Amino acid sequence: MNAKKPRLVIATRNPHKTEEIRVMIGDKYEVLDATDFPDLKPVEETGTTFLENATLKAVAVSKEIDGLVLSDDSGLEVDALGGAPGVYSSSYGGEEGNHAKNNERLLKEMVGRRGQSARFRCIMVLAEGGEVLETFQGKVEGKILKEPHGDGGFGYDPLFMPTGHHVSFAELAIERKNELSHRARALRKVVDWLEQHTAAAES
Repeated sequence: MNAKKPRLVIATRNPHKTEEIRVMIGDKYEVLDATDFPDLKPVEETGTTFLENATLKAVAVSKEIDGLVLSDDSGLEVDALGGAPGVYSSSYGGEEGNHAKNNERLLKEMVGRRGQSARFRCIMVLAEGGEVLETFQGKVEGKILKEPHGDGGFGYDPLFMPTGHHVSFAELAIERKNELSHRARALRKVVDWLEQHTAAAES
């Protein structure tokens, strides 16, 4: 008889994010997200940093759902724009989740700017019962391209070229992007923590 997989609930309704995490985390956990809990109320992200927003989501959702809850807040930081769009990455173009408008504004803001350096940053927070268990960070450095390249990925992927590569995130194979991405780097730390936590509980 197979042991039941532990459950990990991702505090998001973004199917792209859930699937990316599900692929990276493998078959060790049953990965669910907020869409699996229709009565769960949306959490207002009022923080001014990635850590504040990720904490708000993890704590709120873990008060409503039993077990481990993982939240993240992530975005693009462009040095020439003083770190913008930052926590406003998903609504930078004036409409929440409109990737085309976000990319259009980013390109406009970059006109005449010196330097293209940028990074994707991800902060993840693991909580249970309304209490934060641990926080994790991942980032990937790169630069902003002058026009979109590639049809893969989502968000700012067509405009971001990771350091050490000659193609955008949107042109990379999904497996390679998952190895490189800011979310992947943070999630690897999450998986390490979970494995240590499980081993300690079983010993």
